[in-house]
Amino acid sequence: MKPGLNAGFFFIFTGMNKSEARIVFMGTPPFAVPSLIALVNNGYHVVGVITAPDRPTGRGKTLTHSAIKSCALKMGLPILQPENLKDPAFIDELKALKADLQIVVAFRMLPPQVWEMPPLGTFNLHASLLPQYRGAAPINHALINGETTTGVTTFLLDKDIDTGKILYQVSIQIDPDDDAGTLHDKLMELGSNLILKTTNSILHGQIDPIPQSELDASIYQLKKAPKIFKHDCFINWQLAGERIHDFVRGLSPYPAAISILHKNNGDEISIKIFKTEFIPADHELLPGTIKTPDNKRIWVGVHNGYISIEELQQAGKKRLHADEFLRGIGHFSPGYLS
Repeated sequence: MKPGLNAGFFFIFTGMNKSEARIVFMGTPPFAVPSLIALVNNGYHVVGVITAPDRPTGRGKTLTHSAIKSCALKMGLPILQPENLKDPAFIDELKALKADLQIVVAFRMLPPQVWEMPPLGTFNLHASLLPQYRGAAPINHALINGETTTGVTTFLLDKDIDTGKILYQVSIQIDPDDDAGTLHDKLMELGSNLILKTTNSILHGQIDPIPQSELDASIYQLKKAPKIFKHDCFINWQLAGERIHDFVRGLSPYPAAISILHKNNGDEISIKIFKTEFIPADHELLPGTIKTPDNKRIWVGVHNGYISIEELQQAGKKRLHADEFLRGIGHFSPGYLS
């Protein structure tokens, strides 16, 4: 292997023209699309795109392309869709692309024989300021924890998830009205710019990777960002109002916070809650108790005030504003949520 990032040190490199450096891009969801478009539109030579196999979706179980495959098809780029990243046939196909550099955005964990392959290494874009929020859901967890700042990081892959040497980071403020959807889109665009900066610097030998162990993590707790499952989405109405509000926006619009509505007649309805406002107040309601001011708003009592539910969705129905929901479901106060 010629000297490069995978040789254990950063080499003295005279530079490689972006039109001649062979790049393989790996990604699947919409978050990765602006990065691939940015590379191609800025003249980088993408020789192959690796993405997930087509999957059946919807009631008709129609085979559907990933967002990255749809993008790559429009650009006329070669596409590989391996089920198994260790499959010898895939490894041979990947080797045949003769990549100088591999770029990963929102893809699966790669085996060593894949990320070690190109001489200039393999780097990943992560939607947090590493080493904070390593894991599959950094955007969600940053909001759930009430962070006011986050960002994107490019780093070299190694054998453990999100622990490789850091190349670049860019931070961004989290606005009070951000949810997981709006923050996703902001970081998606920020990340595509960082992909360009990182790629250019690697091709010109202008970066010095920093081990995450050298970052000063002694003054704060490292927070994780594990994958979120349905059972993680239920609201705990015993929490403080600020925490419940952050929990809701951290899961909106997907997978969405969940609660069970208990009506006066004994019916129980599963609802998803997408948008809330915390209203500090003194009251005597038990946590989870509902009141409906003017029969247009849905307020839920919590220890230190009310959570005003502004947008929600009953299972099997469409997403509604609070007043629309109340008109459709009928009077249920003083019901409660659990």
